[in-house]
Amino acid sequence: MRLRIFFLLFTALSFAQQQYPDGYFKSPLNLPVYPSGTFGEVRSNHFHTGLDYRTDQKTGLPVHSAADGYVSRIKVSSYGYGTALYIDHPNGYTTVYGHLEGYAPKIARVVRAEQYKKQNFDVEMFFKPNEIPVTQGEVVAFSGNSGSSGGPHLHFEYRDTKTEAIINPLHFGLKKLMKDTKAPAIKGLMVYPLSDATVIDGVAKPFLVKLRLQKDGTYKADKILAKGKIGFSINTSDRSTGSTPNNGVYKVKTFYNDSPAFSYTFDTFAFSESRYSNNFIDYGYYYNTRQRFQKLFVTTPYPLSVISGNTTNGQLEILPNGTQNYKIEVSDFHGNKTIVNGSVEYSNITATAVEPKNTTPYFLKAASNNNYTKDGVSVYIPAHSFYEDFYMNFTVKDSVLYLHDPEVPVHDYITISFDVSHLKPEVLQKTFIEGFTGKRRTYNSSTLENGKLTAKVRSLGDYKLDQDTTPPKIYSCSFAEGKWLSQQQTFSLKMSDDLSGIATFDAWLNGKWILMHYDYKTRIIFHNFSDGVVDEGRNDLKVVVTDNVGNSTTFETHFFRTQNTALENNK
Repeated sequence: MRLRIFFLLFTALSFAQQQYPDGYFKSPLNLPVYPSGTFGEVRSNHFHTGLDYRTDQKTGLPVHSAADGYVSRIKVSSYGYGTALYIDHPNGYTTVYGHLEGYAPKIARVVRAEQYKKQNFDVEMFFKPNEIPVTQGEVVAFSGNSGSSGGPHLHFEYRDTKTEAIINPLHFGLKKLMKDTKAPAIKGLMVYPLSDATVIDGVAKPFLVKLRLQKDGTYKADKILAKGKIGFSINTSDRSTGSTPNNGVYKVKTFYNDSPAFSYTFDTFAFSESRYSNNFIDYGYYYNTRQRFQKLFVTTPYPLSVISGNTTNGQLEILPNGTQNYKIEVSDFHGNKTIVNGSVEYSNITATAVEPKNTTPYFLKAASNNNYTKDGVSVYIPAHSFYEDFYMNFTVKDSVLYLHDPEVPVHDYITISFDVSHLKPEVLQKTFIEGFTGKRRTYNSSTLENGKLTAKVRSLGDYKLDQDTTPPKIYSCSFAEGKWLSQQQTFSLKMSDDLSGIATFDAWLNGKWILMHYDYKTRIIFHNFSDGVVDEGRNDLKVVVTDNVGNSTTFETHFFRTQNTALENNK
């Protein structure tokens, strides 16, 4: 594991010094580069890995291969990148196109054949160099809104083909197509006590520092009175011409008394690092306010390559008889810069407000495996599932597990088990481990072994056993039973499940399996008549939807369709 981390850090440092071919690739869309998302933005549980092209709320725009190469991978999923395409290029890079509506005809035929072969909408395929060659500028797909997309756009990435490291797309010439004359915005500055002896402005807990905009565009922070070790975090974003207002920034540098203290730059990182985004920000503050403050210090080292070049941990020690100055520089990829200046003066004041210290019988050491058991419930926490040591709240009451606080981020999966030996088989079949916060209920995939029901989870909070006995719903069929559909290109239905969620969906026309496309955001499944499965005249449709604990619903109807235009006109 240590060797792998060293390799990732070495690779990232090497990439930072490397020259990228900024004239080799072309833009995948014939549109101005008005990004709705930029490389390295902190998203939910991950860093954003590419550039999101705005498509003016439209789908179906032609997507072009950025350079000569071949289709190396295709993945169709209901979630994540949705309908995605991967092209390997002879210069050692791979381009990725995500959230597509569909593929160009020569690619679509290959994908559709695989989906019918596997009888599944979700498929993943890998190809050799001579199987699906493409040329620069060739239309390979069409933009869409598939998978976990928040609106129509094209997600576009560059990767190193051998290492799969993700690289900032603006290094490959897109900077020239993206206008940016605005400096990043500063939305907030936070200061933190980093030792038990630290006091800041009379308190021993984090607080927001007031900023004042100066005539020259810089910010001046109110003077801080403190003693002990402190650290800062910053809430910042960037906006280029035509982009959304909350894009990520490229680079942040801090200086203490004019000496470099801490910095990060979003040039490249590995997928295995992405969840460290939860330690990169003040996660607890984000959980409560939905505001992301990026920390400019480290308390316990962790293997995130974008901060690996720092020789200090970003902590500032305030000693007697002195004032220390600090400066924070925030830059976008085009070199626009915003600066925050401030100072910290030593003060021996006593704290009037202290962050409460919660001690429990369960002290969790993040670098060790941890096990907790009580009243038929057990929790196993592998080493490095958390970023810091802390006192764990672990309570079981009335068969409910109360596992600390969801304000604390979980990095790796932890295992929760409930004794279910007392449940009857017919009840157990529909039982799962549920997470709940207020009215929100979350299904967790649960397996039975040796009288225990077990689930792997990635968040703290409250858990209990629950049953789902209600089958899914199938509704809003796009046609009335017995209707002629000769002019329609598709038909659709909606499906939903109130608790455990949809596991599978299948449809048959006249006893033959047909491909149904799925968009979980709208709950719509639809079929394209262009697949050629439909019969002349009457067609009997059967749809079966099953949830994650095996409850199933069947919907049956029929319609008519003809290819004979004269017959259609005489109906």
